[in-house]
Amino acid sequence: MTPESTPTMTVFGIPNCDTVKKARTWLTAHGQDFVFHDFKKLGVPADQLPQWLAAVSWEKLVNRKGTTWRQLDPAAQAAVKDEASASALMLTHPSVIKRPVVVWRDGRVSVGFDAASFAARLP
Repeated sequence: MTPESTPTMTVFGIPNCDTVKKARTWLTAHGQDFVFHDFKKLGVPADQLPQWLAAVSWEKLVNRKGTTWRQLDPAAQAAVKDEASASALMLTHPSVIKRPVVVWRDGRVSVGFDAASFAARLP
């Protein structure tokens, strides 16, 4: 495979998120090239959200422990009850997505950061 045809790894998140920082630092330290997609500046890629949801459940993608979730009013929280309602919330409030979301070179999707899991995904 030539460098031009090597699929790109993409890390989705928010630059000031500590977990995203750890993941990016780890990938760089392990010589992994990747593209960073900033939710704050670029939004959630609506065309990729279905792929994420197919790979990991909406329950895993929606960070119910984060500040954004806690700041939602109870009615908005209660309205998130299935994939469609979770998708709408994530597109409207990108910060509610658990981070980082990584789309690996082979197309697999992971959520969050764990060094051992990352190492297992490297070629």
